[in-house]
Amino acid sequence: MFKKLLIANRGEIACRVIKTARKMGIATVAVYSDADRNALHVEMADEAVHIGPSPANQSYIVIDKVMDAIRQTGAEAVHPGYGFLSENPKFAEALEAEGVAFVGPPASAIVSMGDKITSKKIAQEAGVSTVPGYMGLIDDAEEAVKISNDIGYPVMIKASAGGGGKGMRIAWDDEEAREGFQSSKNEAANSFGDDRIFIEKFVTQPRHIEIQVLADQHGNCIYLNERECSIQRRNQKVIEEAPSPFLDPETRKAMGEQACALAKAVGYTSAGTVEFIVDGEKNFYFLEMNTRLQVEHPVTELITGVDLVEQMIRVAAGEPLSLAQEDVPINGWAIESRLYAEDPYRNFLPSIGRLTRYRPPEEHAAETEAIRNDTGVFEGGEISMFYDPMIAKLCTWAPDRAHAIELMRNALDSFEVEGIGHNIPFLSAVMDHERFVSGDITTAFIGEEYPDGFSGVDLAQDDKDKVVALAASMNRMAEVRRTRISGTMDNHKRKVGSDWIITVDREEFAVQVEARRNSATVIFEDGRRLTLNSGWTPGDSLAEVDIDGTPHAFRVQKITAGYRIRYRGADMKVHCYTPRQGELARLMPEKVPPDTSKMLLCPMPGLIVKMNVEEGQEVQEGQALCTIEAMKMENILRAEKRVVVSKINAEPGDSLAVDEVIMEFE
Repeated sequence: MFKKLLIANRGEIACRVIKTARKMGIATVAVYSDADRNALHVEMADEAVHIGPSPANQSYIVIDKVMDAIRQTGAEAVHPGYGFLSENPKFAEALEAEGVAFVGPPASAIVSMGDKITSKKIAQEAGVSTVPGYMGLIDDAEEAVKISNDIGYPVMIKASAGGGGKGMRIAWDDEEAREGFQSSKNEAANSFGDDRIFIEKFVTQPRHIEIQVLADQHGNCIYLNERECSIQRRNQKVIEEAPSPFLDPETRKAMGEQACALAKAVGYTSAGTVEFIVDGEKNFYFLEMNTRLQVEHPVTELITGVDLVEQMIRVAAGEPLSLAQEDVPINGWAIESRLYAEDPYRNFLPSIGRLTRYRPPEEHAAETEAIRNDTGVFEGGEISMFYDPMIAKLCTWAPDRAHAIELMRNALDSFEVEGIGHNIPFLSAVMDHERFVSGDITTAFIGEEYPDGFSGVDLAQDDKDKVVALAASMNRMAEVRRTRISGTMDNHKRKVGSDWIITVDREEFAVQVEARRNSATVIFEDGRRLTLNSGWTPGDSLAEVDIDGTPHAFRVQKITAGYRIRYRGADMKVHCYTPRQGELARLMPEKVPPDTSKMLLCPMPGLIVKMNVEEGQEVQEGQALCTIEAMKMENILRAEKRVVVSKINAEPGDSLAVDEVIMEFE
């Protein structure tokens, strides 16, 4: 077995690999850029080597710099994680030439399967059903339009060397094909150093289901069941689960056997993933093979008990698989939620900055439930604009799907993240969505259920009552404490009443509070009663409360005359008044936000890549105004209505902060 392993990656996946290597008694080496000097993976590793400036194309994807780090430290093997150099055959070849083991497949398999055009041709030759498309190289946007018309809209424009949603666009007409081709080409060049593009038919109402395979150097290949990855936004997976709520044993077996046949056809070794589109009739079509560890691998580990990183290391060391196909179980159900540094209320645009608070739920594993959190950040750390905006991968496991979902709901409610925008409210909303709970999902789920973007959650009345009861009981506790402050004799004589007016975003509730030590019963006007038991004390940012015997978690922040409470995806301002204060509060005018309708504001911190208009120009609804790049993704900002541009305040190359005025309209 290897004595020293270098991880050619960063963030949560580097931390994940280090944990397994440590368990196996293997010393680890981290590499880091300027931006990651104080990163968690650097802290966790036994050694760390600086490899360059912050941009990935000057550090993490520069083969020579990684090779220098290997030579400096004497690492015997390299795990590439995912992204960066993980599917770069030149890197695998460089390691082989240096006599260093690559914890991944042979370079020939990366060439065959890592290139999506080549992989489709091989899949077709192997008898695997594939989605109709054009597998040749495409020279320019006009050729892309012609090919798209030949295939028939809608089409998917994809980077041949792509992955992780980068370099992918859906086009529904000629104009979107032109724009999508250029944006995909630019993103592919920036993210992978390879701007080749191909086009395939976009299958409407599909499910995205993938098969995890594991193969050794002795001709053995097994599949570790499937993962359902249909909850996607902008072709980026958001929530994954294993197994799929849709597949039956026969379809699972057929997909697994085809995945293994494809892996064997190219001499694949190590862990890999074969991705399929599955339609409503359980017909499945090969999409691509990812010749690396997948982001969502934890859900497979949770239902099989197999440490995929350990297996990859053992395969790279020449060991045969210790598992046969009949040894692979499906034990319970696992769900993964990807926490991203992005603002769901701003169309999920990236958010950067310092994590002023980062408190994930406690990890644990028991016979009836488990919580796992793969992360590469820490409280006080920075979320950089240079890399993928993932904060963490929160996973839950339970004996069945319903319990795994409920466990995820509570874990999300108790996950404290402050200082940046994040998508926890959206993840919570999905967990409560009727379609998700029923398993009736497709890759179109987010577009269909949130066509105008995510604007928050309207709680059901039962859940709103819990928020009201919590606020009332917390407020009464705080008021009682204030009467006991030493040195203020009058306060000792003041009695705290039991009648309160609670407003939730200006909706009013009259309640009574019967308080006891560490518990309270809140009585509503119609006689309904909720009993709360809690160890919460004023100042705590997390309230873990039993309400009528059921555990709940609420994130709490004190505001004037009440609390900001976040629960099940809803973010509410809850005010607590005495009856007289409530009367006066009704007379207060509502604050009107400033009018920014005649301005184009920068929706995220980013770089202006292109300005599509000029001062004095009339633009039509939907017309492109400018392009902004942030976190390796290009975002085209469009006019919401017909307007005339009166002033432009930025130009290509400018770095802008969120809400900076890009241009003004007449």
